[in-house]
Amino acid sequence: MIAPRSALLLTAFTALSVAWLSGHRPADYDPLNVPKELTIRKVDLVVHDGARRRDLPVLVYMPARETPQPVVLFSHGLGGSRHGSSYLGEHWAKRGYVAVFLQHPGSDTQVWRGVPLAQRREAMNRAASPENLRLRAEDVHAVLDALGRWNKEKSQLLYERLDMSAVGMSGHSFGARTTQIVSGEVHRLWGTKFLDTRIRAAVIFSPSSPLGMAPAEAFGSVRIPWLLMTGTRDVAPIGGQDVESRLRVFPALPPGDKYELVLHDAQHSAFTDASRLDRGFRNPNHHRAILAISTAFWDAYLRHDTQAQQWLRGDVWRGVLEKKDRWQKK
Repeated sequence: MIAPRSALLLTAFTALSVAWLSGHRPADYDPLNVPKELTIRKVDLVVHDGARRRDLPVLVYMPARETPQPVVLFSHGLGGSRHGSSYLGEHWAKRGYVAVFLQHPGSDTQVWRGVPLAQRREAMNRAASPENLRLRAEDVHAVLDALGRWNKEKSQLLYERLDMSAVGMSGHSFGARTTQIVSGEVHRLWGTKFLDTRIRAAVIFSPSSPLGMAPAEAFGSVRIPWLLMTGTRDVAPIGGQDVESRLRVFPALPPGDKYELVLHDAQHSAFTDASRLDRGFRNPNHHRAILAISTAFWDAYLRHDTQAQQWLRGDVWRGVLEKKDRWQKK
């Protein structure tokens, strides 16, 4: 016979175990929490887009769980690759998401690699074109098509590992532009041609306002949850965007599940791994805040976790932000 105290401990342990296994969390929700012993797997794959004769490398961060899990895509910035911003992929995967990091030929590392230093700026400007933005949007569609197929084919590594009803899209800089036009922005040239309704939520690092179009016209019809992240020093040498233009996106969004984080003193590179691009000190709390809030957002809108939603809309976030950071929601 179990003693009363032992019985209570056993009951509590069982409840916590059941909660963890079923995907529900105890009352103290913490989007930064991951078991120390948890491991993830990184896999390089290629999506062959035969219709466009285009091969798309992807890096997949696979969680330890073998049951179907939500999928989060990430689109790199101009001149980047699928290996960038790995801190995001690793943390999201440890939290149970299948993180798929795309690489976009024509606007990836090929743009500058092997190009003389004096000519790189010009090469990057040429690559930041509407044509490459269109190709990137089509890349997103092609990768989602491939993931859907792979999820159903027994011979594939991702067989029955993906919950394709819970897809998130994210990206930084040129990847943010990509994310915007596939998740709800009305583009000046294409309208909503590239909107992909399989995407249920979006995280946009360094958002951009449209050139030659009112923000309210571009963003007023966004229907899915959006999380914007920028910084008070978020300026890039290419793209024609500054801090003010990035901040014009949030006010133009319709109310309902829309959020904005403005990190004090964060530069454009704060959302990447590449600290060598920083001009001055990099605040280590920026990555902590980015991970916490992006993870809570995914939990809230891809897993429909009510505790994550309460965390985003309450005051618990104050534990991960600093005094001069700005957080708002509508």
